[in-house]
Amino acid sequence: RFICLFQMSSKEKANRQYVDQYVNPLLEKLVVDLLIKKPKNNMVEFIVNWMNTKGAEKYKDILLSIDHQQNIASEDSEPEDNEEQVQELLPKAALIEQKAKKMSRTSVSAEVYGKYHNKDDFVPKVIQKTAALKQSIKQRLQQAFMFQALDDKDQEVIIDAMEERSFKTGDVVITQGEKGDHMYLVDSGKLDCYRRPTKDAPEQFIKKYEEGDTFGELALLYNAPRAATIKASSNCKLFVLDREIFNHFVKEAQIKKRERYENFLAKVELLDTIDPYERSKVADAAKSLKMKAGEYIVKQGDKGDTFYFVESGQAIATKNQENGLQETVFEYKEGDYFGELALLRDTPRAANIIAKTDISLVALDRRAFKRLIGPIAVSYTHLRAHETGRNLVCRLLLEKKKK
Repeated sequence: RFICLFQMSSKEKANRQYVDQYVNPLLEKLVVDLLIKKPKNNMVEFIVNWMNTKGAEKYKDILLSIDHQQNIASEDSEPEDNEEQVQELLPKAALIEQKAKKMSRTSVSAEVYGKYHNKDDFVPKVIQKTAALKQSIKQRLQQAFMFQALDDKDQEVIIDAMEERSFKTGDVVITQGEKGDHMYLVDSGKLDCYRRPTKDAPEQFIKKYEEGDTFGELALLYNAPRAATIKASSNCKLFVLDREIFNHFVKEAQIKKRERYENFLAKVELLDTIDPYERSKVADAAKSLKMKAGEYIVKQGDKGDTFYFVESGQAIATKNQENGLQETVFEYKEGDYFGELALLRDTPRAANIIAKTDISLVALDRRAFKRLIGPIAVSYTHLRAHETGRNLVCRLLLEKKKK
């Protein structure tokens, strides 16, 4: 009887894991689209069509996310068969440190070179470029989330070290399962991403990459095999960064930034429905912004190109009045957000947002917002508006009853 109960418990755990990994992420996206479209007479037809089209694409993303996590887990669990050979390659000081501290291997810090060499001692390579090409790379770096955590000095190193490569339609840039030694930034052209769920299965289309997009960084971040195959669907030009430069100048900054923002974003109510993989993408795209008390973050009537989360501090929303004064209509605290209406509706800012105290903000530009948060914000804003309207009706009814 004890064994039977134990088996049931294991089965229940497996079922829960299956629902969390495969079912919930897909259903959450379906619910978001249902809230946006609100089909009534043809709801069943809408769901069937959604599953066959958009749902199928979303499920490919979910499988790719799970595949990344499994690659990382398998890398962590690999036996260290060649431990003696690895130790021979370690610098003497590092070997002494390893034995003294009994350091364990991890997927992120497994690379000997990046772990035991100081960035200040590393001499990065410089590939000669014209001023025009340097400016072109700089513009693309500003578009790419991966490089937004770098300071100006490190960004210059990346520009100098990047190599320009051209690919023709049909060329394979990276192949699923192979070791990855480079990451890529798209300057022009388009590429398609494909993945095989199993070794013998046919390739499945996952997504497209266009100008300003990056790919190949996950294999470098987590020291895992390529999770997908990328093929050029048109003639394209890519900027390429090798593993050494990435590890010394991008990896550490990216991991620290991601950890910081993931911890904060996990507390934001708006993002409750997204999985950790999607949240990490938001963290990658986020920018930090600090304002002093009294400074305007947003001005009423201005064009809106940025969405904000309050990381710490407080802010107030005010409306301009005909008499020249401002009326406070809302207050924001840690975990709140603002700026979504101007982006969703493509309208001017509806209010001023002023820092009430010194404030730290997490900002997303228009492109990142629409790609990562837009559909969630639409449904959540509708729900919040409905809730606000219901509360207002209840308050008016209570006031009428009192009279």
